[in-house]
Amino acid sequence: MRPATQSGSAPPEDEPYNIIPLHNLLFNHPSLRFPEVRAAIAALRTVGNLRMPPQAQLPTMDLLDWLALFFGFQRDNVKNQREHLILHLANAQMRLSPPPDNIDILDVGVLRTFLRKLLKNYTNWCSYLGKKSNIWFSRSSHSDHRRDLLYVGLYLLIWGESANLRFMPECICYIFHNMAMELNRILEDYIDQNTGQPAMPSTLGEYGFLNCVVKPIYETVKMEVECSKNGTAPHHAWRNYDDLNEYFWGRRCFHKLKWPIDAGCKFFVTSSKRKRVGKTGFVERRSFFNIYRSFDRLWVMLFLFLQAAILVAWEGEEYPWQALKVRDVQVRILTVFVTWSGLRFLQALLDAGMQCSRVSFAKLGLGLRMLLKVVVALAWIMLFAVLYRRIWVQRNKDKTWSEEANRRVYLYLQVAFVFVLPEVLALALFVLPWIRNFIEESNWRICYLMTWWFQSKSFVGRGLREGLFDNVRYTLFWAVVLATKFAFSYFLQIEPMIKPTKQLMDLREEEYDWDEPYRGRNKFAVGLLWLPVVFIYLMDIQIWYSIYSSFVGAGVGLFQHLGEIRNIQQLSLRFQFFASAIQFNLMPEEQLMTARGSYKAKIKDAIHRLKLRYGFGKPYKKLESNQVEAHKFALIWNEIITTFREEDIISDLEVELLELPHNAWNVRVICWPCILLCNELLLALSESKELVDAPDKLLWSKICKNEYRRCAVIEAYDSVKHMMFEILNVQSEEHSILSAMFQEIDHSIEIEKFIKTFKMTVLPQIHMKLIKLVQILTKPKKDVNLVVNTLQALYEIVVRDFIKDKRTVEQLREDGLAPRDPAVMAGLLFGNAVKLPDPSNKKFYRQARRLLTILTSRDSVQNIPANIEARRRIAFFSNSLFMKMPHAPQVEKMMAFSVLTPYYNEEVLYSKEQLVTENEDGISILYYLQTIYDDEWKNFMERMRREGMVKDEEIWTTKMRDLRLWASYRGQTLSRTVRGMMYYFRALKLLAFLDSASEMDIKEGVRELGSMGRDVGLDSLNPERSPSPRSLSRASTGFLFKGHEQVTSSMKYTYVIACQIYGAQKAKKDPRAEEILYLMKHNEALRVAYADEVSTGRDEKEYYSVLVKYDQQLQKEVEIYRVKLPGPLRLGEGKPENQNHALIFTRGDAVQTIDMNQDSYFEEALKIRNLLEEYGRYYGIRKPTILGVREHIFTGSVSSLAWFMSAQETSFVTLGQRVLANPLKIRMHYGHPDIFDRFWFLTRGGISKASRVINISEDIFAGFNCTLRGGNVTHHEYIQVGKGRDVGLNQISMFEAKVASGNGEQVLSRDVYRLGHRLDFFRMLSFFYTTVGFFFNTMMVVLTVYVFLWSRLYLSLSGVEKVANSNNNKALGAILNQQFIIQLGLFTALPMIVENSLEHGFLQAVWDFLTMQLQLSSVFYTFSMGTRTHFFGRTVLHGGAKYRATGRGFVVQHKSFSENYRLYARSHFIKAIELGLILTVYASYSPLAKDTLVYIAMTISSWFLVISWIMAPFVFNPSGFDWLKTVYDFDEFMNWIWYDGGLFAKAEQSWERWWYEEQEHLRTTSPWGKRVEILLDLRFFFFQYGIVHHLGIAANSTSFVVYLLSWIYIFVAFGIFLLISYARDKYAAKEHIYFRLVQFLVIIVGILVIVVLLQFTAFKFSDAFTSLLAFIPTGWGLLSIAQVLRPLVQSTWLWDSVIYVARLYDILFGVIVMAPVAFLSWMPGCQSMQTRILFNEAFSRGLRIFQIVTGKKSGDI
Repeated sequence: MRPATQSGSAPPEDEPYNIIPLHNLLFNHPSLRFPEVRAAIAALRTVGNLRMPPQAQLPTMDLLDWLALFFGFQRDNVKNQREHLILHLANAQMRLSPPPDNIDILDVGVLRTFLRKLLKNYTNWCSYLGKKSNIWFSRSSHSDHRRDLLYVGLYLLIWGESANLRFMPECICYIFHNMAMELNRILEDYIDQNTGQPAMPSTLGEYGFLNCVVKPIYETVKMEVECSKNGTAPHHAWRNYDDLNEYFWGRRCFHKLKWPIDAGCKFFVTSSKRKRVGKTGFVERRSFFNIYRSFDRLWVMLFLFLQAAILVAWEGEEYPWQALKVRDVQVRILTVFVTWSGLRFLQALLDAGMQCSRVSFAKLGLGLRMLLKVVVALAWIMLFAVLYRRIWVQRNKDKTWSEEANRRVYLYLQVAFVFVLPEVLALALFVLPWIRNFIEESNWRICYLMTWWFQSKSFVGRGLREGLFDNVRYTLFWAVVLATKFAFSYFLQIEPMIKPTKQLMDLREEEYDWDEPYRGRNKFAVGLLWLPVVFIYLMDIQIWYSIYSSFVGAGVGLFQHLGEIRNIQQLSLRFQFFASAIQFNLMPEEQLMTARGSYKAKIKDAIHRLKLRYGFGKPYKKLESNQVEAHKFALIWNEIITTFREEDIISDLEVELLELPHNAWNVRVICWPCILLCNELLLALSESKELVDAPDKLLWSKICKNEYRRCAVIEAYDSVKHMMFEILNVQSEEHSILSAMFQEIDHSIEIEKFIKTFKMTVLPQIHMKLIKLVQILTKPKKDVNLVVNTLQALYEIVVRDFIKDKRTVEQLREDGLAPRDPAVMAGLLFGNAVKLPDPSNKKFYRQARRLLTILTSRDSVQNIPANIEARRRIAFFSNSLFMKMPHAPQVEKMMAFSVLTPYYNEEVLYSKEQLVTENEDGISILYYLQTIYDDEWKNFMERMRREGMVKDEEIWTTKMRDLRLWASYRGQTLSRTVRGMMYYFRALKLLAFLDSASEMDIKEGVRELGSMGRDVGLDSLNPERSPSPRSLSRASTGFLFKGHEQVTSSMKYTYVIACQIYGAQKAKKDPRAEEILYLMKHNEALRVAYADEVSTGRDEKEYYSVLVKYDQQLQKEVEIYRVKLPGPLRLGEGKPENQNHALIFTRGDAVQTIDMNQDSYFEEALKIRNLLEEYGRYYGIRKPTILGVREHIFTGSVSSLAWFMSAQETSFVTLGQRVLANPLKIRMHYGHPDIFDRFWFLTRGGISKASRVINISEDIFAGFNCTLRGGNVTHHEYIQVGKGRDVGLNQISMFEAKVASGNGEQVLSRDVYRLGHRLDFFRMLSFFYTTVGFFFNTMMVVLTVYVFLWSRLYLSLSGVEKVANSNNNKALGAILNQQFIIQLGLFTALPMIVENSLEHGFLQAVWDFLTMQLQLSSVFYTFSMGTRTHFFGRTVLHGGAKYRATGRGFVVQHKSFSENYRLYARSHFIKAIELGLILTVYASYSPLAKDTLVYIAMTISSWFLVISWIMAPFVFNPSGFDWLKTVYDFDEFMNWIWYDGGLFAKAEQSWERWWYEEQEHLRTTSPWGKRVEILLDLRFFFFQYGIVHHLGIAANSTSFVVYLLSWIYIFVAFGIFLLISYARDKYAAKEHIYFRLVQFLVIIVGILVIVVLLQFTAFKFSDAFTSLLAFIPTGWGLLSIAQVLRPLVQSTWLWDSVIYVARLYDILFGVIVMAPVAFLSWMPGCQSMQTRILFNEAFSRGLRIFQIVTGKKSGDI
């Protein structure tokens, strides 16, 4: 029995429902007619003789009601999970093959399979903890499913009400474990020993489960989040979701937490740190050492090879194998074991240092292991060091490699063998992965003891090894990559450095120009020389990975047959096989008794695909026009074309040219689309002229070589025949003459004597007359006399000229070819016989227009459709049908699925005001869209006219909604996403119709489609024609459906949008709420889930998860479910919390996560059945748990910047993901179109992680979690989803910053650490170089530039470079080349080139690449590299990662200089100025700079980086070099700098507010972070140290005193600054003359000092300017240190001076950055060139971009 309905709720018959009206089974709803649904409902209603719960009043309750009354679940939670469970069981039973004997009874296998899948994680958890599972399988007969249903229902009810606890899957396992025990006690009639009454659950009562179980744990999570201080507290100071979940990975949860839950347990304590449970499983500490700690095996390999290579190269031999023959070298290489043990010691120290806080009394074993690891690693170092020293002592004593010395070497090797024994064992287990998996997955204590030393016990990360075949593939890949890398490193990086190193070490001390503190063998100089080499050496695997992965990805793509159909021309060659391909892939096969998965079936499939792909066996021959297959094909193809027209990407004319028309005129062949038949008839005529005397068979065989030509000839003949009969009165004599004439022609063809009977040379005349006739018929105003004349002329040509043997009039009468009455023969024939069809006969005139196209088209229509997007989509869809994909089941038998889209407050539908409001340049969104999508706007207006619009002004009145939709579908709006996702529903309805429709239904469908053909065509733009009111905005096949298709599709597909604040939007009357309601109203399968906040008292609030839909009968929004939450929805990151609360309302076996910036296409939706079948296939040793889907970036069509971003993203989401999935087996979840195995994920923590800050990139953690828990991620490219990307530089930079910061947080996370340690070595490499390693290596490239320039500066200023400037150019060249290659974005571009070659052809790819280079793509990629470096490095070091809203609007307006400065000053400009300063000083003092070519070769890449970082924001800024805007920008910048807005000023208004915000990360960083920051800031003092020794006043002194004395300048300058500041404050306002006097005295004293210095010292006048290069960096260094020490300095009088000096520095930097911009703005032609660069793609498409950029509109919109 259900709890009583609340007051005010709807009566049962009117109660709203979601998909199935389960509240009223007598309701006449199609879903209740399915026997599988009835069986599931009946099974759930078999309460039978179960013990009645207290307060049970009605006998009609089901098992979920029974559970709710016993365990205190909410009523709406029960309603939700009841439908959830019934739908799943019904869908699962529908999929059974063969179907069960009795379909009215729930199949026991279906239920048991679902139970095992749902509770698999729970049983694994029990096994891991050594606990007996509380699932008691009943051994009774199959008729009693109740216990299984109760377990499933209990888990779903717990999950459905657990709110934020769903992120903690093992916590849910713990709850289920205890509640299942209570359920068992009830079922087994246990008696409570304390009360003597039957056992009762601890959560009994209304909201019992929520209040007693969920709320206490939720409150703990909430209090921990409060401890995080909004994410600014260190991660180790508070427990996140993972920590709280991992508490349940130990047995202590049973005796500490107990059941019923003990509220006094330490688990719940958050205030006192002494009592509380600390971090569990892992402690996140902010440090760059995490990269070493997580991927120590990689760094060990790199460091050991580097050491060995240096030792071998030091010998000076030409090849390494020659050096390895030398015994000394062999022994020296043994030192790698000392280094290896040292690296192990470092790893042990890091583990102990970072994880020590996990050690407690309960975890003494962990502390003991960490301590032992440190001690053992130290012991190994000492042992190896002692043994190695003994070798050389003996060697030096014997002066040769004596037997004793060799014996000591062998002893060393024996010890080394013991040391590497674990690695040997790991290698053996790598070769035998199933053994490794067995050991890791086994819960035997012996297995745990065997692995205790090597890794901590963990519930996740066990058994991650892949199968042997996959192992071999990715091992081979990495073997080639590493072999290339190490060969390159040895010969081009390490070996060339040996000679200059030896020279430098032999350098005398006297050569230095200053007092050198590190003089022993010049170690510091040698270190600086090697540092850039080492940096590049450590990161260049990234380059080799990029190169090899590109070519491997291309190879995999080739085997998958990607890019075989690239355009319409290639499609036309294969279109004849297209219908068979659709039938083979999209139509379900007959259900045969043989297993589809058998080898025989697979071979048969492969042969069939081969036939389809290459046309073997001519499959199209089966497609005669009367066959069902052709009709199905026509229905699908025409529906695709219809959706294209609805989207306005094709015109009405193109619809006629592309569609497959209904065969209304009894044509004997398939009526192919007109674009395929164009020019074919003319070619056939020319062939007939060439073969005038040839036999019929030869001519016909030549025509038949081309299928389209054959069809064009036959269709033209049959259509002409039918058309003439249609326009003539049946009773007329002319009709009978025409009939006789066609009979004679048919007979001559039949007996193969056509050429002998008729003159082929006359055919062109007949052809011309026929064209004239059809043109007359297709005109809006038809002249009957012209028709008669044309028919007469045709008749005379045929009778007199066409027939070879001349016949008399009598013979013609005898043959029926002339009228009986001679009077008629003398006059005009056809005068009274012509009867033109009524203008309302759309079928006739549509066919006539088609005939005219076939008769007249002279060129193959290669540019149809004209729209690039339409062509791309047709090409991709057609190509995908020839790729390998699973067979489609019937819609009833397919897997059910949902789509989930998180939405917060983005645009839903553009309003009229948004469309017409102009920006500062006078450009509105609508004008922008009309310009960019010029052809689509014309198509839209054409459609509006056809739908009844008479005047264009009506677009702002009656057609306003259509206009808003048109614009919204071209932005990144929710309405676009909804339209795309609802194509799934539309596709399923069509496919369900085709599955069940009879042959007559399908024929009728095609005929109806033909009859409702649009009133469009060649003359559709003719104003004389009256527009048709028919609308195309509905599904064209909607009239076909008989009812069951709708409900079948509803049971298989649900779309839920998680509109988090929809309730608040409704309350505030936000227009977005109305627009969301509009979307629900027009999309039946759409549901909206939102978090509702209800005030219940003075300060009390209740929170609910609510699901609503639009009821079409009631014509209003209705609330379906309202599930109470324990508190506010958001505790962690907002987006995953939003997804999580809506996940309970999704349905089906799979859920696709779709973001707000995505789209889908109808033709792609047709393949969703095939894609979901992938879940049943094995990929390697596992079935997929995430199906990766290809993305198409739809925002790359306008500006060059959008194109660069689109190209980069496209290569990542296609080629990049393809390689990761196959062969590397390490694809994660990177984007939002992926499809999750829903039940697998809902029992393992959901589809994202939500802990504050650490999970800021929430999506990727779903992939990490999936891999760690034994899932499998695949990638499929026969289906695609659209995706929008940011299109302005500022948007792109914010996106890059968000991603880089997210990766910085990932470095600290437990997921990355566990994957780094638990994956095998080669998958670990793949994982590193495609996630955090990519960002780390990008940072290493920039650091290489820094290290290289600083080292060169040191060598030049110290004077060492004068001596050591030869013979290291080879290594230097290698470093600079590699760095420059990365910097230019070439290793980002290579995957793009390869992928473009694959999909668009090699020449097109090369052309695109060259075009991108000319459009300065390298500047963009270099700039992006700086963004990634800055934010990744800063996040790892200091934190501060946050969500950055990039906005998804259209970016065409000019960005001001102050806005660019705010965004890029710290990340790019200041760094570029620093590097530019180094290069300038280096040019001044380096002896190499005297040779201009050498200097240019050495510094060109660095200068390119400096210029890119300074100029990119202006090069890619619309009107970036407009002189007037540059002047206005500088004025605004100066106003911003000096504006004092007070406390409430924003960063956009006040420099000071911005300056404070830029330091926020320093306030929350750790003490270590501050120390590192200060250490890095000390580099600025080096300028002063180096330059002052070269000043004239130093008189060539190398003493350290020179540097100390130079600080006098700093103090004097600061003193003068304080003096002037004091004078200004005291006198500037009232006694201005005194202030001027102080300034005058300062100037006079300054001049006197300069005169004295010139007279009495070696001071030169140029020293005054040169010293600025020394002292300005010193000032910046002092300023930077002051910012780090702000807590100490802020309270002193110095802080105001710090702020003032900082403001002056920012003015200086602003002027430096502005100078080149101002110069280019002043230069004529730069603005035009910049616009051309930025909008080149748009120019090539003939768009009016200049009007957009400059705001010069040509009239009103």
